[in-house]
Amino acid sequence: MSLLIKNGEIVTAAERMHADIYCEGETITRIGKGLDAPAGTRIIDAAGKYVFPGFIDPHVHIHLPFMGTLTKDTHRTGSQAALVGGTTTYIEMLAPSRHEDLMAGYRLWNELAEGNSACDYTFHIGVSKYDAGAEAQLREIVADGMTSFKVFLSYKGFFGVNDEELFRTLTLAKELGVIVTAHCENDELVAQLQAQLLAAGRTGPEWHEPSRPERVEADGTNHFATFLEITGARGYVVHLSCAPALAAALAAKERGVSLAIECVVPHLVLDKTYAERPDFEGAKYVMSPPLRDKRNQKPLWDALAAGLVDTVATDHAPFDFKGQKEMGRGDFTKIPNGIPTIEDRVNLLYTYGVSRGNLSLERFVSAASTRAAQLFGLYPRKGTVAVGADADLVVYDPNYRGRISATTQAMNVDYSGFEGVEIDGRPSVVTVRGEVAAMDGKFVGDPGRGKLLRRTPAG
Repeated sequence: MSLLIKNGEIVTAAERMHADIYCEGETITRIGKGLDAPAGTRIIDAAGKYVFPGFIDPHVHIHLPFMGTLTKDTHRTGSQAALVGGTTTYIEMLAPSRHEDLMAGYRLWNELAEGNSACDYTFHIGVSKYDAGAEAQLREIVADGMTSFKVFLSYKGFFGVNDEELFRTLTLAKELGVIVTAHCENDELVAQLQAQLLAAGRTGPEWHEPSRPERVEADGTNHFATFLEITGARGYVVHLSCAPALAAALAAKERGVSLAIECVVPHLVLDKTYAERPDFEGAKYVMSPPLRDKRNQKPLWDALAAGLVDTVATDHAPFDFKGQKEMGRGDFTKIPNGIPTIEDRVNLLYTYGVSRGNLSLERFVSAASTRAAQLFGLYPRKGTVAVGADADLVVYDPNYRGRISATTQAMNVDYSGFEGVEIDGRPSVVTVRGEVAAMDGKFVGDPGRGKLLRRTPAG
């Protein structure tokens, strides 16, 4: 069925205009004022609303075996929650540990997602070890259209790579035209600080942040940037959380290093006092890098508004409080890391960036959709409203007022990290390649519509 969205204000990363959008099949075929449509066309009146390109979350964990347990979302629940929140494409971190076979992991993640994702998806390929076998597998996976890697400069002995492996991964990425995303911390400092704190009896979730302080993240960011500079590879820092790490990344960019910066919503909206809540309640807010002192938020928001931060993602990692986060009672290093966010990212970014902040609508679209599409080989199929682009569209109601609650969320997890937080606006209609998938906070689409997005390496 064809689709016509009328009377809305279209907002892209480059411009705003009042026009209609006509979609045929899976793509946008016409944009203009007063468009007509043949009989049988589904018509959506977007008067008083914005029409955004479908939003892209470039950093999620749907399936993740981690710290002795497994994330609660499936590709079915996670993708439907994404769509309710306006995200029509996600990039999942495919992350087997260094003790597992990468190709087996690639097959597993694909099998789990295929036919079960309601929105489109693709993968960053985790590189947790580098040897001749891993290199051959990486070449094969890149040839299959997965053109971004992920490395961890943390989680020593599980996900983390050493410096030799980092150098060889970046060298291969440069050869293949692949961008490398990186979790940037100094893993040895984290290990030593964790041991020191536990030995002193400091075992609660409030000690997670002191075990991974700001300077540890800044050091990891600088370390990654230095390796990018030497190898000439393209890099992307994930979930940058604090002013010192931001300064390290911007200094690298200033000297010509090809380095993009991602922030995630929890670091923009929450602060470390949440992880300091009594009676182990703080465990709900344990993620890495940790929630920081609130003074870090303004530099991040300012850099985002100025275009110095490229994207806003989630690092969505849904672990229940009961039975999973509780694994870390008596030892904060055993609390599964992550805050479930895939459903709330767009509304929180709009509310606290646009509605109550100084983020322009164009920068909002760029950070939540367009830049991810450009960086990860999806543009202009994704990330814009244009003739020929996929008809992934979000009709957004800026007049909606509500509060986030675990009792109404679509994510398959027993708490919300944003319980009671106000939102100024939400998606009214969300489409995936021309078909309506969500309306007014409810999933109404095809649970298996999502496709694996294969990409082409840069150059």
